[in-house]
Amino acid sequence: MPNYLVNKEAQPTGEHEVHETTCDHLPYSWNRQDLGWHSDCHSAVKAARSHYTKVDGCYWCCRACHTR
Repeated sequence: MPNYLVNKEAQPTGEHEVHETTCDHLPYSWNRQDLGWHSDCHSAVKAARSHYTKVDGCYWCCRACHTR
């Protein structure tokens, strides 16, 4: 199971982006909120929605959850 995190600060388009912790496109360390281990990006996005309303998966590491 991968470990996930979400950007604390929203992207310019308004969403908080979910990443696997092994992604090559991670936000700066001060801009990360740990989401823990999840079976897939859908579960991680759901967890991120308990903190933020507008959430999207990273294009590079969570493509199945990338919607914009």
